Amino acid sequence: VKRFGVRIQYGKAARSSKGRHVGSIGPWTPARTMWTVAMAGQMGYHKRTEYNKKILKIGEASQVDEVNPKGGFVKYGLVRNGFVVIKGSIPGPSKRLVMMRKAVRPIGKHNDAPDITYISTASKQGV
Repeated sequence: VKRFGVRIQYGKAARSSKGRHVGSIGPWTPARTMWTVAMAGQMGYHKRTEYNKKILKIGEASQVDEVNPKGGFVKYGLVRNGFVVIKGSIPGPSKRLVMMRKAVRPIGKHNDAPDITYISTASKQGV
């Protein structure tokens, strides 16, 4: 019901102890269930592809004081190891593995290193 938006069945159909299933999973022929039929399965942890993210800074474990805000990042904590600062947003929850690769759709030349003037280390959670 949650995964595909299937309607919860009405009273008489639900009394067969299947109130949260689809009404039918297909016809007699073809004698197999089609992939388009809504069924139970995984919700989340799906692969997402983002294009053209610009790398602003690659830092080592000795440079974490430059990016750690007071009290740590919200829902993450303190960065303790090497890190990468990326321009833009990343899909998924914090602490989710992010795979990076060369640009699939490069736009022009981005060989120039960005000039980072300021990284805010003020508290992000009112500490």
